[in-house]
Amino acid sequence: MNPQQENGDTMSATPAAKPKSFVRIVGASLIGTTIEWYDFFLYTSAAALVFNKLFFPTADPLTGTLLAFTTYAIGFLARPIGGLVFGHFGDKVGRKKLLVLSLLLMGGATFAMGLLPTYAAIGAAAPILLTLLRLVQGFALGGEWGGAVLIVSEHGDDRRRGFWASWPQCGAPGGNLLATAVLAVLSSTQSDEAFLSWGWRVPFLLSGVLVVIGLWIRLTVTESPVFVAAQAKADATEKHVPVVEVFRHGWRRVLITIGARMAENVSYYVITAFILVYVTTGLDMDRTVGLNAVLIGSAVHFLTIPVWGALSDRIGRRAVYLIGAVGVAVWSFAFFALLDTRSAGLAIVAATVGLVLHGAMYGPQAAFFSEQFPTRYRYTGLSIGGQLSSIAAGAVAPLIATALYQRFDSTLPVALYVVAMSAITAVAVLSARETRGASLHDTVPAAPRQTAPVV
Repeated sequence: MNPQQENGDTMSATPAAKPKSFVRIVGASLIGTTIEWYDFFLYTSAAALVFNKLFFPTADPLTGTLLAFTTYAIGFLARPIGGLVFGHFGDKVGRKKLLVLSLLLMGGATFAMGLLPTYAAIGAAAPILLTLLRLVQGFALGGEWGGAVLIVSEHGDDRRRGFWASWPQCGAPGGNLLATAVLAVLSSTQSDEAFLSWGWRVPFLLSGVLVVIGLWIRLTVTESPVFVAAQAKADATEKHVPVVEVFRHGWRRVLITIGARMAENVSYYVITAFILVYVTTGLDMDRTVGLNAVLIGSAVHFLTIPVWGALSDRIGRRAVYLIGAVGVAVWSFAFFALLDTRSAGLAIVAATVGLVLHGAMYGPQAAFFSEQFPTRYRYTGLSIGGQLSSIAAGAVAPLIATALYQRFDSTLPVALYVVAMSAITAVAVLSARETRGASLHDTVPAAPRQTAPVV
């Protein structure tokens, strides 16, 4: 029995868009998410390399880094609020309009960061302004992710949703790759004095150009056919409050979404953000070693995410996700062992393998989470679950990792931290239903296909 028959749905499976228009939709979503993640990750890298010196100058470099990462974490506090607001209106008026707004907010905040005076110029007002702009970034990104994955998931066909919906996920490594590449080029071609004086501003100001390109592309996409069909079926007299429906009917799926993202979030920020702290402060190596490792690892990560997404179409979302959760737990020990060799080549291996294993969670994630919620509150449920986990995991990951290393002068507690988060993720994924091949045309969550074997 197929998912539509099990669900008692009289509608056919999700109709695929025409090939050319669908490729344009996927491309628009990928480019838009890449630009927004570029903005977000640019701050992450700058917090480890620049902001600790320019906005939080202290006698102890590691303390300055902790303060910089604190403002980085504050941005995550705004993400659930952004997810709730964007999700609510995305479920009410459509996905496309909210995606355009999120890109404008994110790009504007990042461009403004490039114009900020430093602590030396205006004192305490500098970190305050930086923090406020970080909050705008977090608010925008909180609404971006859910809309970007849904606009693709709801346009595509059911059988290959894992593959196609994984492409917006590539925006994260794509943005990180772009941000790290720009910083690496500037860092390697400028003296430390020039980079700290004005060079760091260039990638932030570049965001203004990228936003114009992203808007031009995003405005060409059509609204989600699944959303349009759900709106046509909806009772115009019925009061529709997506956030209330999420917590009334979908709270269990929200908890599963939060748990499933714990290992994914923590492992990613340990590999891409804490590595810069550990390489420069812990191992006293040049910053380009960490930047190059993240740069090359992100390139491979970008290429392998769709592979994991496609594999989830064949063996199931849960099986692939569990490969990633177990993989990053085991690799966390090898990751630091390779870094401790102080070899630039082995640092690349450490970051690359870690990010490939992370991709096993990140690749099928968009389709897996989209299939958990019904159309009428899918954007809201997806965004709330995804962004609440960002506070519990992503926001504090660099802080906890840095604090653990500072307290114990060892990376073993950091590795054990990743293992603990992986255990939470494994429990959450095993608690979820296998949804591979389910239709998104529904009024209640689609029933699962026969559960795939768990690896």
